[in-house]
Amino acid sequence: MDWGKQNRWAQITKNGRCFFLAMDHGYFLGPTRRLEKPGEMVTPLLPYVDALFVTRGVLRASIDPNVKMPIILRVSGGSSVIGGDLSNETVTTSIDEVIRLNAAAVGLSVFVGSDYEFQTLSNLANLINACEPYGIPTMAVTAVGKELEKRDARYLALSCRIAAELGATAVKTYWCEDFHKVAENCPVPVVIAGGPKCDTILEVYEFVHDGMERGAVGVNLGRNVWQDEHPVAAARGLQALIHENLTPAQANDLYQTIKNEGGATA
Repeated sequence: MDWGKQNRWAQITKNGRCFFLAMDHGYFLGPTRRLEKPGEMVTPLLPYVDALFVTRGVLRASIDPNVKMPIILRVSGGSSVIGGDLSNETVTTSIDEVIRLNAAAVGLSVFVGSDYEFQTLSNLANLINACEPYGIPTMAVTAVGKELEKRDARYLALSCRIAAELGATAVKTYWCEDFHKVAENCPVPVVIAGGPKCDTILEVYEFVHDGMERGAVGVNLGRNVWQDEHPVAAARGLQALIHENLTPAQANDLYQTIKNEGGATA
């Protein structure tokens, strides 16, 4: 990894660990609950996260350019939740735009095993080819569309390894049972996706902790933070679990303390 890419990666990680806040959901879900006004949602969470994963449209319209927060730019899309196939994506953002927006990294979805496997893997390869001359890290997102049953270790290990072989700097994937089989077989950093909203914040802390114990370097999740009734408390607990080595129980205690001290807005 050359100096520029190492420097950009260092901007979005701390001691090799990371808490990326995903807020790109609108690119296929439209106005999502608690993400209707992205700027208002994210402002109180900024002190606790290492980078934002966001589309260029929301970045320009909703994120204050004076805020010193690294950006991972979502650069794939083209399908919606009501369309025929979520995996039918293209690259939506040029390398010129990535540079113009001062992104620290970019992210793109791949759908291994889908009808659009070749297309999305080609999207990834072409994106890497475009980013490498400028030292911009590329994060592959191993998406499964609506087929959540695909989230097992065998499938995710296959998807992550293919993305790494194509040259991805890091891979975002789902937590699963036997997660070490995913992380150990991927030669680049693995970041855990949040997936659908969990019932409790303790569940979130538990799967994140388990994934990191088994080889993940951090998380890239959104709904389990900003759809929580106490998003600041949820974010602070995750930050402490990732960067301060709290256990899930300790992170949950911290969450409860902040919730009780801050009321409904905490």
